[in-house]
Amino acid sequence: MKLLRRHALGLAGAFALPRIAIAQGDNRPSITIAVQKISTSNTLEPMREQSNVGQRVFYTFAETLTDHAWTGDLSLQPGLAESWRRIDGRTLELSLRKNVRFHNGDAMTAEDVAFSFGPERMWSGSSVDTRGMWVSTTPGATSKVPPPEAPKIAMAAYPGFERMEIVDKHTVRFVNKVPDATLEGRLTRNCGAIFSHRAFAEAKTWLDWARQPVGTGPYRIVAYKPDAELLLEGFDDYWGGRPPIRRIRFVEVPEVAQRVNGLRAGDFDFACDMPPDQIATIEASPKLHVVGGPIMNIRLTIFDKHHPTLADPRVRRAMTHAVDRQAIVDALWAGRTRVPKGLQWDFFGPMLLTDWAAPAYDPAEARRLLKEADYDGAPVPYQMLNNYYTNQVQTAQIMVEQWKAVGLNVAIEMKENWGQILGRFPGRGICENSNSSWFNDPVASLAAYAPGGQTWEAGQWENEEMPSLMANLQAGIDVEQRRRDFRRILTIIEREDPVYNIVHQNATFTAKRRDYKWRPAQSFVVDFRASNWG
Repeated sequence: MKLLRRHALGLAGAFALPRIAIAQGDNRPSITIAVQKISTSNTLEPMREQSNVGQRVFYTFAETLTDHAWTGDLSLQPGLAESWRRIDGRTLELSLRKNVRFHNGDAMTAEDVAFSFGPERMWSGSSVDTRGMWVSTTPGATSKVPPPEAPKIAMAAYPGFERMEIVDKHTVRFVNKVPDATLEGRLTRNCGAIFSHRAFAEAKTWLDWARQPVGTGPYRIVAYKPDAELLLEGFDDYWGGRPPIRRIRFVEVPEVAQRVNGLRAGDFDFACDMPPDQIATIEASPKLHVVGGPIMNIRLTIFDKHHPTLADPRVRRAMTHAVDRQAIVDALWAGRTRVPKGLQWDFFGPMLLTDWAAPAYDPAEARRLLKEADYDGAPVPYQMLNNYYTNQVQTAQIMVEQWKAVGLNVAIEMKENWGQILGRFPGRGICENSNSSWFNDPVASLAAYAPGGQTWEAGQWENEEMPSLMANLQAGIDVEQRRRDFRRILTIIEREDPVYNIVHQNATFTAKRRDYKWRPAQSFVVDFRASNWG
């Protein structure tokens, strides 16, 4: 393990880290967490960074007005707002906590909330052409203007947003243009994090800000080296109590084997995204164990309906019927996750369509549809990264064989970054993706397939019914009518004009030192607050 140790030391020396004054007698641990990626955009600002891996680190340094009990029952919880009340169907009044400080020492006020939801951070640049916004570029290096995707991300999260109104120093009102039954849940979205207005104003450029945003979380950002490391230290003035960890270091270690070996050698204290087939190896050591399970994320493959072969919805439908999802869950996940009921989760409560299911595994129906579509064996490209998702390559290989069994010719094309997958270029076909539910309502995940959402804005798929259906679902108050609208949307995106192929509910498994008492979340979030440690 000497080489691994040198690698870790090399990463630590890749950039000059400021010295951190540690109070004498501070016996809190410092931990190192090995992850496959810290941020896909090489920023930490959620108005740019919306990935699964970004969600993992986000909650260490930033917080939202409302929150979820991610390590508990997933119920809605107070965040930076200690309470809230409905003024009417489109207005939510929130009372802010009075003892919250940003990492620069400033007290959080309603002005910071209004800034965080205002044009400086969230809504400016909406006139910019965003058709190529999902490529991996680094905007904001020369100005304070947010990147072109910022207003699109905001629109997808808060489609009816009108204004954030200051009532007094510790009271704000989120005012929507239309009634919305989900406002409380929407405020859990990480793009709605509350950041320091003064710190943003003092940053030289948007990129400087985005790589060291000043939030209110239990840990403050000390240094971030893109593609290498993120270093945080405990923020002792945290409103929720003194953080239990002195220093947290996230280190990028792309290969699973290196993460496992580094953990076993003592180089890492935590190692994220462990495949189930590694659990026995890890737990062979009495000092280590693995925790985790299914999360509020579903693995998908996205169809580009503008590809000549995929333009026929019957071909896409055939692909959904050719996949044996349960076989994938059994073979690669040892039954530790499940096949979901389409794009929905149990915590949808009254909005859950219990009689809905992912397309049935039916090879005969797949062959029938291909024959009806006069499919001629033309190759369909399948663009993907190398194990950005756990078991990604193995899953793709299984599906390619299952598609081959019904007569489909699918060819994997390995890519280096998301820009090579989501950028608008000739030859896009199928790509890897996933979808998270930020809160307990269908609109939380369906926004990706409506105007402003990633798939729609990347030009992979659109449907003439979706804008009006989503508008109705977003503004609807009557539960039964919303259920009917939700069913119609699922019928379109999973049956009639498929935008994706459901694979399985995602699961995350984290290997860790057994002596560290820590609970995993039902999301990509890692919670290192005092309430989740010891």
